[in-house]
Amino acid sequence: MNNAATASADVKLPWRQKFGWATGDFAQKPYLHHHFNVFVVFYTNVYGLPAADAATMFLIVRLIDAINDPIVGTFIDKHTTRFGKYRGYLLYMGLPLAVMAILYFHVPSLGQMGKLIYAYVTYVGLSVIYTTVNVPYGSLNAAMTRNNKELVSMSSIRMVLANLGSLTVSFGVPVFVKLFSGGHYSGAASQTGWFLTMVLYEIAGALVLVFCFSQSVERIHMPADTEASVKVSDLFHQLKINQPLRTLAIFFIITFGLMSIVNSVGAYYMTYNAHNAGLMQWYNLLGTLPAFITVPLTPWLNRKFGTQVLMQGSLLVTVIGFLIMFLVPATNITWTFIGRTVEAAGVTLSTGFQWALVPQTITYGEWKTGKREYGIVNAIVGFFFKFGMALGGVVPGYVLAAFGFAANHTQTATACSGFGWLRPSSQSSSRFWP
Repeated sequence: MNNAATASADVKLPWRQKFGWATGDFAQKPYLHHHFNVFVVFYTNVYGLPAADAATMFLIVRLIDAINDPIVGTFIDKHTTRFGKYRGYLLYMGLPLAVMAILYFHVPSLGQMGKLIYAYVTYVGLSVIYTTVNVPYGSLNAAMTRNNKELVSMSSIRMVLANLGSLTVSFGVPVFVKLFSGGHYSGAASQTGWFLTMVLYEIAGALVLVFCFSQSVERIHMPADTEASVKVSDLFHQLKINQPLRTLAIFFIITFGLMSIVNSVGAYYMTYNAHNAGLMQWYNLLGTLPAFITVPLTPWLNRKFGTQVLMQGSLLVTVIGFLIMFLVPATNITWTFIGRTVEAAGVTLSTGFQWALVPQTITYGEWKTGKREYGIVNAIVGFFFKFGMALGGVVPGYVLAAFGFAANHTQTATACSGFGWLRPSSQSSSRFWP
């Protein structure tokens, strides 16, 4: 790259462009939240699948992702749309993503096998289309600037909006579902409420993606000869030579895996163990609220303490939160919520900063290989992110099946002990089931 291009890539970005790009994560939150956090709850308590079937489907789709994501990342790196290499996908694929997500939340009047087939088709379709939006979106910030301070700033704005999106979904969806279904959040009576709620959310998400497209500007362009040489096998080469990428991938699995399991089992735990299903939206709220304090502080904390101390400190806070939740009885709502808040503060700080490090792994890979492979690196990161989040669907599903969970019925002490194993709590079944 010549000096003029480098200087252009390092300029301070207008706040409007940083905010506009960050809205893309807000737009994808309806998909992400339900895809990972309430996946098992929806399919068992609303759609009507056995927990083991839901968990198996989740695992199979993750295996499909392992094949699909590198192909999508390579295709994106090798092709350029009329609107740029990455931003065009936000315009082209936003509407298909919304349509598929709406179909995903439709419960067809078919037999059990027909419903299972429909679930597989819509879930696979949704996951594939999401990759064609998320990989170019995740690559776009590294194409807007090389300035690390600007990238951390962009990531902080992104995570504020992402958590605002999570708040809008986790707190708002139960309200809308009950509103549209006459007060029901679970069972067959809630199916229409879920569908209409997601129609509302997905239309809004598609419109926000259009706004994100309109505000993002690509400044760094891959040379034509480099673009032509990109191939799927570069994914394995990046994993081999890019040690920061490997380290980041491990952190993605650990932190997003823990977060996903705690979030996905929360609805079961509040319903069947704490006997306070009405507090579920507040449990969800406390999983998001700390981000509005931790995320804006991330750039300052990074400058003050550095990357290593920031990551270690955020994980320590997470462990403290889990320990609090581990030690309190299920019915002690006050301390459960305190532990939930502390855990969420650590997780949101850690995960938010991890996204800010992705562009730096792209730059490191460029230094090692001569190729600035935005799409392939983001496909790798996206897969490990989804793998970590997948634990929230696979682990609870199989554990609930093993402990004899039956959706929308009074649970046995054995089934309730399964919720306790999934949530960080040490109580025996006798302590959280009368």
